[in-house]
Amino acid sequence: MNLAGFCRNCLSNWMKEAADAKGIPMSKDESREIVYGMPYDEWRAKHQKEASPEQKAAFEKSHRH
Repeated sequence: MNLAGFCRNCLSNWMKEAADAKGIPMSKDESREIVYGMPYDEWRAKHQKEASPEQKAAFEKSHRH
C-alpha cells in the first residue's frame, strides 16, 4: 500500500465505480471480495493488525488521493 500510494480498499472502490459506469451491478462488498480474495471481514480477522506509529506516518505520507 505505501509503495503504490493507494490501498486495496481504494482499488475496490475504483473497481465498483468502473462497474457502475458500465452498468454492471456490483456491491461494495463484492468489489472488496474480488480484491481481497475473500470476504473483507474474514480478511480483516485473519490479517489486519493495529498499525505502528511509523506505519501510520508512512501511510499518511504516501496516500495521495
